[in-house]
Amino acid sequence: MEIKARARRPERQARLAAALASGPAEQIVQEDTFFVVPSGRLKLRAFGSGGGELIQYQRPDSKAPSESSYVCAPTQHPEAMRTALARALGVRAVVRKTRTVHLAGRTRIHLDRVEGLGEFIELEVVLAPDEATASGVAVARELMARLEIEEGDLVEAAYVDLLEARGR
Repeated sequence: MEIKARARRPERQARLAAALASGPAEQIVQEDTFFVVPSGRLKLRAFGSGGGELIQYQRPDSKAPSESSYVCAPTQHPEAMRTALARALGVRAVVRKTRTVHLAGRTRIHLDRVEGLGEFIELEVVLAPDEATASGVAVARELMARLEIEEGDLVEAAYVDLLEARGR
């Protein structure tokens, strides 16, 4: 289960996320190259520390907590993979961000600073294989309240979509 929201008070929300977390935060520099595909989204995530992962995912564009289905393939050669995929499929857009990740139980709280877009919060509630989505929605809603995320803050589109809309 996943939600994305604009961070209205990023510093306060970062403190709230840290208080909910079970350990120290991890900061990650990411560059996501999105490729042109007929269904879902395909991105190559390159990490500032080297390495990367190819991620194909399906998620409805919705402000409500939504189920996200994905496949992830790690790579130690993201530049070579990017070149091959760009030649074969074409590049849709590139999203650059700094992500601070907090773990709160089975939820990953992402505090994102996205180049060209600003500050966001994502919640990813990991469901057990046979768990009902309603359970994940309840967890997401509880964390939204604790992180002071209001309904009006929710964003239905992916960062790549927001960047494309901004460029129009």
